[in-house]
Amino acid sequence: MTERARWAADPARSRGRRHPEHAVERGPRDAFQRDRDRVIHCISFRRLRHKTQVFMAPDGDHFRVRLTHSLEVAQIARVVARALGLNEDLTEAVSLAHDIGHPPFGHAGEDALKAALKDQGGFDHNGHTLRVLTEIERPYPRWQGLNLSWETLEGLAKHNGPQRHPGWAMREADADLPLELERWPSLEAQVAAIADDIAYDNHDIDDGLRAGLLSLDQLLAVPIVRRSWDAARSRFPDVEPDRLLGEMVRGQIGVMVNDLLAETERRVTQAGVETADDVRNADRALVGFSEEMREAERDLKRFMYANLYHHPRQLAAAQAAHDVVAGLFAAYRADPDALPPEWRARLPDEEPWRSRHVADFIAGMTDRYAVTRYREVVGPIDLPDGF
Repeated sequence: MTERARWAADPARSRGRRHPEHAVERGPRDAFQRDRDRVIHCISFRRLRHKTQVFMAPDGDHFRVRLTHSLEVAQIARVVARALGLNEDLTEAVSLAHDIGHPPFGHAGEDALKAALKDQGGFDHNGHTLRVLTEIERPYPRWQGLNLSWETLEGLAKHNGPQRHPGWAMREADADLPLELERWPSLEAQVAAIADDIAYDNHDIDDGLRAGLLSLDQLLAVPIVRRSWDAARSRFPDVEPDRLLGEMVRGQIGVMVNDLLAETERRVTQAGVETADDVRNADRALVGFSEEMREAERDLKRFMYANLYHHPRQLAAAQAAHDVVAGLFAAYRADPDALPPEWRARLPDEEPWRSRHVADFIAGMTDRYAVTRYREVVGPIDLPDGF
């Protein structure tokens, strides 16, 4: 087992939970292990299996969805955390939970809810992740939310860096359990954030090829991909190209992870970090790629946006998804009696909470449930290829 670094998060020194809990013997787990398990067992996590990652409500069983993406992020993050001597359980908890706030249809659904709530404070999936985990999930008898530790909530709030202009949902969570939003988060949270990038940079290549929206010839114009392909080819010169695609992706993940480890160790040493609090007081992210790798990864992202995420077929599907979510919001806002009984019973009387409550219901939907409910409360809809 890798020795724990001095600057790793320590569950024995956790800042605690919003609601104090009396010790209940449910196995030999520390605070961060319990957080990870609470995430895995919650309803919102299970619903990620039917929420968009790249392809909306895909017909193929082999495409990634928000759940499988989260598992892949957790796997990469845990490997990195172990190599750096960080707390693996906290890293995994943040990784598994980081996308729980996504509405149906990914960013297309988020854009629709953001527009629908423009006069009620807007919507963003990071803030909504905190809202789900602190308010909407209700598995316990004495409080709302999962009552996660301060460190896990901090990591979810700030895994992409300090939040100097938080939205209303994040401000609400911070008011109940101050998360020091203007400081950097733990190294564990920073690892989860960059593992997210590594996962979708590489696994979206795999899905794009499988869907026929990307070709190998296109990809080989990207320098980092060309290097990974050439390395795979040199190891297996007699294997047909189709059998090498997975090796190329695996090799590229390994190259990115190794660069990340070397650069992070360099930054931590340069910063003179001694404690977890030193990490939060740093003036920059301490987990990251080298300058060379960062530029290579940006090139890959630019290629993926131009050729996959903004592919005409994807844009048509995104517009249809936006229309579904916008139509649902308008229908439920105009006729709250169409809400399910348990949601109708808790509907606030006043704005902005009335509209936010409707958005909470819609944001929790899976892709397929959103389409079903649209047809029930709005009417027929013709969906393009991609659904």
